Amino acid sequence: MTHTTRTIEPEDTQADSADRMSCASIDSNDTNNEQIRAKETPLPWDKLSVLLAVRLSEPINATMILPFVYQMVADFKVAKSPKDIAFYASLLFASFSVCQTMTVMYWGRLSDRIGRRPVLMIGLTGYLISFLMFGVSRSFAWALTARCLNGLLAGNVAVIKSVFAEISDDTNRARMMALLPLMWNIGSVGGAAIGGIFADPVHQYPNVFGNVRMFQVFPYLLPCLIGCSITVFGLVMGIFKLEETLVREPAVQKPLPSTSTSSSSLATEATALLSSGEATKQRTVWDLLTPTVIRVMATNVVMCLAVAMCDQAYPIFAASDSSDGGLGFASRGIGISMAISSVAVLYLQLVAYSRLERKHGALWCYRKGQIILIPFYLTIPFLSMLASRLEASINSQGILSMPSTWVPLSMNELFLWVLLIILLLARTTGNVLAFTSINLLTVNLAPSKSDLGFMNGAQQLAMSATRIIGPVLAGSVWSWSIKHNFLYPFNSHMVWVLCATLTWLSLKLTYKIPESANVFAAGKSKTQNAEEV
Repeated sequence: MTHTTRTIEPEDTQADSADRMSCASIDSNDTNNEQIRAKETPLPWDKLSVLLAVRLSEPINATMILPFVYQMVADFKVAKSPKDIAFYASLLFASFSVCQTMTVMYWGRLSDRIGRRPVLMIGLTGYLISFLMFGVSRSFAWALTARCLNGLLAGNVAVIKSVFAEISDDTNRARMMALLPLMWNIGSVGGAAIGGIFADPVHQYPNVFGNVRMFQVFPYLLPCLIGCSITVFGLVMGIFKLEETLVREPAVQKPLPSTSTSSSSLATEATALLSSGEATKQRTVWDLLTPTVIRVMATNVVMCLAVAMCDQAYPIFAASDSSDGGLGFASRGIGISMAISSVAVLYLQLVAYSRLERKHGALWCYRKGQIILIPFYLTIPFLSMLASRLEASINSQGILSMPSTWVPLSMNELFLWVLLIILLLARTTGNVLAFTSINLLTVNLAPSKSDLGFMNGAQQLAMSATRIIGPVLAGSVWSWSIKHNFLYPFNSHMVWVLCATLTWLSLKLTYKIPESANVFAAGKSKTQNAEEV
């Protein structure tokens, strides 16, 4: 009987050892990941409260004029006919973004040189002065000048993004960056509410303000004063509690070869002076515009253009008759739909996003946000077909216009509203994922903290430019499409198809962005330098 003895090969031993090491490595990684998640740095609310107060002033001042700008332009009597009022109103509103585009990179770069705090204080002071000027406008030229001045000094958002990056770390940066779009949403809703409630108080509240001479002469001063009070609050908080966060990186001395003690001493002094000069010298624009940065900026521009078009198209679509491809809503219905969908912002930005970003990364979240937006753009215009069946209920006042139509809704009305809210919630989710992620990606690509101002300023420049082009393009495309009887997609769907196409192009660009964009480059560089030393 032959006994077969199996020889244990070195490869078997190595394979078993490798398997055990692999399992141990996986367990170790899981443990480390759990420890990292458990050790998330708490948000510095003492600093954040000041920054959020500073941030709130811009969206309030930017959106406050929306409810009354049409009537304001009509009072100026600058339009030759009522049909021209909309043109002058859009010009007055867009002037803010035009001027912000011209200077936002300058403010970001200036903050890299003189510090974040002084630039933020200059911006708040400019908001205060320019909005007071706007409130006492008696002519279109004066209002346009005040609005332009407001935009020229509106560089705080880029600087605040830099401050957020400087006071955060890898464990809480996603949660902190999510607060910026949250404050924009809160400020936008608050600004529009203040403008609508307090404009022309003499006629809206004659029992209270009927005899106030100041508001008779300046009917739009009261909402501006309320907006200025919020700006003053942010300014006071900034003066007394805001700390400078820009820290200059220390000069790195490079020893030079020496032949004697005296020459060595001279060389050390010269090297210190040279290194100090090199440390204060900033990278040029061309140094910062790496291929990855260019790709991120490109996808940012295309995505933001689509969102800006959608922001302008939705109110037009909702207010237009169903025969023109709209929903036939009155202003009340439009406001209700936007308010309900905005409720999700709090949960998405404060809770959900930070968890998704920690698990998958900002680049993954950015892609998913755009993947969600594309079906929204393509689907929402089809609601007009359902609205056309409700033409008897959608009268000249719109859905939910009369008390008798509030409850109960018909099944068709209820079905329309359920579909609309679902789609708008999808839009809100996509916007939160996309905008919060692009903010993180932009910050992550800054090679050092002294370049954060430029990076955020460049991003804000791109976003400001799209806020100029997007509304004009959306309005023009919508007007052209409903005037012609072309087939799909050149009918009333055209503006939405264009938004979806732009978002698809932006999504394609993201697949050329490396995964390294998920890592905060300035923080990584600093850690590596410390380890090398």
